Parts: sequence; structure tokens; C-alpha cells
Amino acid sequence: MPNKILFLIITGLIFSTVIFSNCSKKYDIIISHGTVYDGSGNEGYISDVGLIGDKIVAIGDLGNNASVFINATDKIIAPGFVDMHTHCDRSLLTEDRRSALNYLTQGVTTVVTGNCGSGTYEVEKYYSQLEKNGCGPNVVHLVGHGTVRRTAMGIVDREPTIKEKMHMGELVTRAMHEGAAGMSSGLFYVPGSFSKTVEVIDLAKIVAEYNGIYATHIRDESNYTTGLVESIREAVEIGEESGASVQISHIKALGKPVWGKSNEVTDIIEAAQKRGVKVFADQYPYIASSTNLASATMPRWAQADGKLKNNLQDQSLRLKLKKEIAENIERRGGPETLVISSFRQKKEWEGKSLLEISKILEKNPVETAIELTLMGAPGVVSFNMQETDLYHFMKQPYVMTGSDGTLPVFGEGVPHPRSYGTFPRKIREFVLDKEIITMPHAIRAATALPAEMLGWKDRGMIREGYIGDIIVFDPEKISDKATFDDPHQYSEGIDYLLVNGKLTIEGGKYNGTLAGIPIRRK
Repeated sequence: MPNKILFLIITGLIFSTVIFSNCSKKYDIIISHGTVYDGSGNEGYISDVGLIGDKIVAIGDLGNNASVFINATDKIIAPGFVDMHTHCDRSLLTEDRRSALNYLTQGVTTVVTGNCGSGTYEVEKYYSQLEKNGCGPNVVHLVGHGTVRRTAMGIVDREPTIKEKMHMGELVTRAMHEGAAGMSSGLFYVPGSFSKTVEVIDLAKIVAEYNGIYATHIRDESNYTTGLVESIREAVEIGEESGASVQISHIKALGKPVWGKSNEVTDIIEAAQKRGVKVFADQYPYIASSTNLASATMPRWAQADGKLKNNLQDQSLRLKLKKEIAENIERRGGPETLVISSFRQKKEWEGKSLLEISKILEKNPVETAIELTLMGAPGVVSFNMQETDLYHFMKQPYVMTGSDGTLPVFGEGVPHPRSYGTFPRKIREFVLDKEIITMPHAIRAATALPAEMLGWKDRGMIREGYIGDIIVFDPEKISDKATFDDPHQYSEGIDYLLVNGKLTIEGGKYNGTLAGIPIRRK
């Protein structure tokens, strides 16, 4: 009996000490009494989250002993969102856009740059500029296959020589050594479209040696060349042969010829996963894509050697060109579905469709596409997907969230609204309104799943010891305000945002803090 009493006394003392310790400990920030969705995919639970410096140090009933106390009652506490697919690279280096406010107001604390084969191989130079200038979110960078190919051999439609192949390998090795997270490819675009699969595999092997990832804008998301299904198989093959984890960029079934093939695509991915191939994907929650007019409508052979405009004016090629351009326009859904998003030479045409402009010019859509391309490089928003495919991809446990967005100059052009609204839209429309997916699923797709792909051990979840990238949002108010007609509108409902433990959004307002850092692959 005395031993039992002694045991109870000691246990009580320990319990009291723990309680007293938690109550007396001084935190830099306490986020109190919110519903915590920790990123794991589990349901939420009511708790406090305490931070000291840039770290989450405690989760539980923490009292109020903090320099900053945030009442999160009736709100959701989640890891900061990770945008796995952006095109923010150069804009992040500009003073007016380095905050990436259109991303912070979505709850994004990390952006991945260098996608679709476009990333620089001068990674340390890029990261150092970001550190010198400051930036709103954290930044992860991918070296671009298109960039290294262009550097090594120009814009030519042929296989590389041994010397050129070695040069490409050296550039990828340099980028990985300097902290790139992996390599991206844009096999749909020039010059990536001119490469053979084996060329990409050899470079991806270098990436795999550094435990990097391979993110790919596949060769064909429709039926332009190899077709959607074969292009997915090629992406899997590159991962399987190289050993690199594969990320299929902005997964979709683009255009009527491939509508309904989403099940076949996921069957291929899941079969590869069963064989041990690590295959992920990212997706934006819209049925419209965005690119430039030339990429959407012009055949790749006409773009070789940078001679597109010369070829468009070559009368001996006109008949062949017109036929293929017409096929590409129809593949996209017709001229009424191609809407000009940016066009410096003719700003009054921004927001108008190719069909509307063809009527203004009194020309057919093919001739109009040629004329616009000769005038400049207009961007387009293209309505080319169906909702059933969108839903199917969204439900998959390996599909992350990615905007494929940029840092637009506020008020300039009519860009795709995904740059302003991707993450709140996914929660507002597909979790809360339509109930296509659950809240745990949506948050995991934007947090722990990207962290898993990137190999992070201290970000992407609400866990003790993890970096304090945290979002607090109001589920009643979170929404994307940006529309296709009026895209320059910031999202709402993000009440607080912490980047590396520092408050950047307080009470729904950006406070000017540039707390982001480059995240180098170790």
C-alpha cells in the first residue's frame, strides 16, 4: 500500500509539473482553440498550436502565455499550402511582385518554380538573389530540361551529339549540386518536344542520384502527337528507368478527343505504383488551361530553329500549315474557346476570343491565328476540359494541388484566375459546396503530399519540431473571388498566415513581411 501511495504522489507531481510547465512556458505565438487539420489526411481536432522562433514546439492546451495570441475559434489551422507548380521564377525577383501577394492571400507559403522545362540551371545565383531581395513565400526550384537543351544545342529538331549530351548532363549536375529539387520537362513545348525519351531518362538518372524529382509537362495531353495515354506511359517509363520520382504536371484530359480517358490514365499510374514506381501528379481546379497562342495552335515542326514567323510567311508551306492549325484549333474546342489573356501589341483584344477577333479582322480563325502570331506572342485561356475528368483526378490520393500560375501585374491583361484563386477555390467549391472531396483530403493534397514528394521531414504538417508554415482560415468565408472575366481579385478568408514562424497576414491583411527563403535540397 505505501508503494502505491508513493506511486500516486510521484505521478501527481509529474503531471502537475507538465501542466505547470506548459502554462508557464513563454511562446512567441499561440494559435488557440482552432480545428487542426495536420496535413496527414486525418480528421480535424480542437487544439492550440505554440511556436517559438520558426518552429512548432507544442500542440495541446497551452494557455495564453505568448507574445502574440491568435484566437482561432471556429477556424481551421492547417499547414501552409505548397504550390507544386508555378511559373513565378523571374517575377519573384522584381520589387513590385516579390511578395507574391496573390499566393499569400491563398494561404500558400511555398511555391515551386522552374516548371515545364523552363527553370534556370544557375540555381545558386537564383537563390542568392531571392535571399538578397527577400520574398513572400518560400521557394523551391527545378532545373529545366528545355533550358539545358537550348543552352547546349539551340532550338533544333534532332538528337544531341555526344558532346552536347555531356554538356546537358553537366548543367543538370550543377543545378542539383546547387540545391535544385529536381528537373522539369516541357515535352509538349519547343525544344523539349524534339527530344527522345532516352535523352530525358539519362538526365533524370542524374536527378535520381541526388534524390531529386522529375516533374513533367507530358508530351501530349490531348491527341496532338503521341496522345495522352502514351504520354503518360512515357512519363512512367522515365521514372521507372531513371529511379526518379515522377510528378505529372497539371494532369488533365485536354480536348474532346481524350475526354473520358481519366480512368485509363489513373489505371496506368496505379499499375506503375504497384511496381514500385513513385508517381505523383498536380492539378488546378478549373476546366480551362492557359498557354500561349503559338503553343496551342502552331505545329511543332514549324517552330524548329526559332523560324516560326518565317515559316508562317512561306507561301510554299501555307497549305500544310493552315490544315494543321485548323486541326489544333478544333482540338482545343474551336475558336470560341480560345480567349486572348495578354497581348501587348493589341491590348483592346485581351478578353476576346479568337472567333471574335476573326470577325473584327474579317478573316477566318486560322488566318487570324497566323496574323496574331506574326504580330506578337499572345497568351490564351483555353476552355478544353470536362468536369467528370476534373473530379476523377482530384479524388486520387496521389494528386497534389498546383496553380500553374504566375505573378501577374495587378490589373494587367485578363489572365487565368488560377493565379489568384486555386487553393481557396478547391476548398470552397469542391469541399464545402459540391462535396467532391473532403477537407482532410484537400488539405493533405496541398501540404503533406507535396512534402512527401519533395522529401521534406520538417515541413508540410502541424507537428512538434516542424517549421511554422501555418495557415488559419475561416471555412465560412474562404473563397476565390477571381473569375475568367475579372481575374484580378485576391482570395478571401485567409485570416492569418505564418511563413517560417513569422506572421505575414494578420486579420486578413498582408503586413509587408518578406519571410520566405529558398529551400535547397540537401
